Amino acid sequence: MEYRAQARYMRVTPQKARLVLDLIKGRRVEEARNTMAFTKKRVAATVAKLLQSAVDNANFLSAEKGIDVDIDNLYVKSAIANDGPRMKRIRPAPQGRAFRYVRRISHIEIVLAERTRSGAPVATVVGEETTHQAPAKAKTKFKTKLKSKKATAVKGNKKKTASAK
Repeated sequence: MEYRAQARYMRVTPQKARLVLDLIKGRRVEEARNTMAFTKKRVAATVAKLLQSAVDNANFLSAEKGIDVDIDNLYVKSAIANDGPRMKRIRPAPQGRAFRYVRRISHIEIVLAERTRSGAPVATVVGEETTHQAPAKAKTKFKTKLKSKKATAVKGNKKKTASAK
């Protein structure tokens, strides 16, 4: 099960927000909280609030739907910062001119998921559990054919060099 939280129209550039979000991707919630507490970037406080909101959403949904959620097993599945609308502004420039600049806005989203002690994600919805395995045999057949072509090419080159001598 996934638990989401969004902060929209944040007055920080998406690039600066991604720097902080990359610090917490894939980490447990407790580690992510500690990381945000000691990060010196201005957006870290906003990301910490958003992370707490996602944990609160998990608690609320577990109480509402009767799902057993262990907060200690939650981890940050994804943390993204997308572009929001841009504000175009004008700055006075020398000799009566004006320079345009852009103030960027971002939409930040954090997704939490539950992981078991072994590290495997927990699937609670019926259609969510999947056991896909990629067919690796098709790739090996191609490699063997490629190797055999290279071997004949090498043999052919040796014959030419032997006949040239």
